[in-house]
Amino acid sequence: MSASASVHDVPAQLGSFLAFDFGLKRTGVAVGNRLTRTATPQPTIRAEGEARWAPVAARIADWQPDALVVGVPCHPDGAAHDNTRRAQRFARQLRGRFGLPVYEVDERYSTTEALAGGARDADAGAAVVILEQFLRSLA
Repeated sequence: MSASASVHDVPAQLGSFLAFDFGLKRTGVAVGNRLTRTATPQPTIRAEGEARWAPVAARIADWQPDALVVGVPCHPDGAAHDNTRRAQRFARQLRGRFGLPVYEVDERYSTTEALAGGARDADAGAAVVILEQFLRSLA
């Protein structure tokens, strides 16, 4: 079974989401919901490797989301690269550790868009862009 579900198969009862802009040293976080289709930045997780999981678990416990969203970067032509695989692995680990549905979203240019929009924290801003793109895609 795939670590991530299709964005087109999001059950209507899933209303709240926690999104991650995965990075090796920093992981941006945003929370949002289906009703407003908006996202709010949360403090960026500044931890690497196994140390990342405690703050991730704390965010999930605090927000109790129905599902998780992970931005997956690609080259401009859509080709995968090392960070693509790292983000996909992070998505699989989230699903395995927390048992929540995990949706992967193409996050090309999310950081650029966040900075252009005036984000003070590029990682959290990118997570907002990722989550709002996901929320707009829902029926």
